[in-house]
Amino acid sequence: MSKKKLGLNTICSHIGEVPDTQFKGAVSPMFLSSSYEFLDVDVKRYPRYFNTPNQDYLTKKIAALEHSEAAMIFGSGMAAISTMFLAFLKQGDHLVVQNTLYGGTVNFIKEEFPKYGIDFTFTNGYQAEDFEAAIKDNTKLIHIETPSNPLLTVTDIKAIAALGKSKGIFTSIDNTFASPVNQKPLDLGIDMVMHSATKYFGGHSDICAGAVASSSEHIERIWNVGKNLGGSLSDMTVWMLERSMKTLGLRVKAQTKNAMKLAKWLDKHPKISKVYYPGLKSHPEHQLAKSQMKGFGAMLSFELTEDLNSQEFQKQLKLIKSSMSLAGVESTLLSPHLTSHALLTQEERDAIGISDQLIRFSVGIENTKDLKEDIHQAITALA
Repeated sequence: MSKKKLGLNTICSHIGEVPDTQFKGAVSPMFLSSSYEFLDVDVKRYPRYFNTPNQDYLTKKIAALEHSEAAMIFGSGMAAISTMFLAFLKQGDHLVVQNTLYGGTVNFIKEEFPKYGIDFTFTNGYQAEDFEAAIKDNTKLIHIETPSNPLLTVTDIKAIAALGKSKGIFTSIDNTFASPVNQKPLDLGIDMVMHSATKYFGGHSDICAGAVASSSEHIERIWNVGKNLGGSLSDMTVWMLERSMKTLGLRVKAQTKNAMKLAKWLDKHPKISKVYYPGLKSHPEHQLAKSQMKGFGAMLSFELTEDLNSQEFQKQLKLIKSSMSLAGVESTLLSPHLTSHALLTQEERDAIGISDQLIRFSVGIENTKDLKEDIHQAITALA
């Protein structure tokens, strides 16, 4: 049976399992060896080559979820995206990159690309015409993130993919916020999809990993760079990640449902000045999101009114955790200006609309009634 025809939860729970040929166990055995036979074997396995049994099989699950030919896993999301960039960009090349995206990616581009002689342009906006305007004769890659971190802007994936193909330029996307449960960019024409697997793939706030999915040809190109950079993942973590991904569909669907309820409630709250969530009809790209996403995701952001201190608000919360990361089964939130985008200057944050009042909210699987009460009591304590 074709993997594309299998249901989401079937892929999550069955594809990518390592067969237990000895004891027939229900879960994948863990192979912790760092040394494997090299004589008379089909695959010469080595952890840094991303091909130990647990690594090899887990990529099959990721590829099946993203409808790709192949995939790779890395030690972190930044290891995944940096390796992908360096596989497709060299000295003298140019990157066009979306202006609203994860601060770590922005910092990597600004800090490391000049050392490699790679040119780059951040777009003035996130519409297709903004990307086209930034293209140069030496542009080799266009990179987008949608929904974006932390303002949940939505970029037209089909339009960017078509633009890249018309110009002979590769395209890539950070699909972390949506996850393959809610969005499949390769089906819309994008060349490469990356994830911080720390987030929804892991889902329990106990794993650090990254992933890239693409064609076999592109993955081989990324592998050739990856084996030199050495950003591989320990097999213990690979095993934990495969276990966690069995419930990916269940978790993300429950979180997405909760996020929609919370976004509508926050949108009406007198102490919330603005809510950023693609599922709201008031979101400027709501219709676009509806056309390219199966669900609107479990991430949202909101701005507190000016009379409330954002840090004091977080200290008053009893249930929702203040946390550096996101996408766990527990609800968490943070101030982007102090965390994900702290490496940007105040001027840079102001230019893309990241205010000190902005709160990024990762909605978990709790009862929404409890989450609403926690937010309400925190705001009341400051009033």
